[in-house]
Amino acid sequence: QVQVVESGGGLVQAGGSLRLSCAASGKVFHINTMGWYRQAPGKQRELVASITSDGITNYVDSVKGRFTISRDNAKNTVYLGMNSLKPEDTAVYYCYATELYGTSWGQGTQVTVSS
Repeated sequence: QVQVVESGGGLVQAGGSLRLSCAASGKVFHINTMGWYRQAPGKQRELVASITSDGITNYVDSVKGRFTISRDNAKNTVYLGMNSLKPEDTAVYYCYATELYGTSWGQGTQVTVSS
């Protein structure tokens, strides 16, 4: 079984930056895709960014140019650098890791951006 643990959330003012980290551990064989979803109060969960083991990235339009996803395959760790944060980025951010036997999720980390 794979465990996924996020860290790095917090409270920041608009225009500020945060960096989220996520590590997968346990019975990890080969993780194909890792990424981040977020869910704001009263809204559906949305995919923020993803990255494959080959380094192919994907971003939701609203974060392009502001967020950067990166990955350390040796450590089964993915990072989300978030710059120029906006109040609308406030949400719980969930990390996921997809491998041969399915997808594992973290518990989520709160990101709050004050105006």
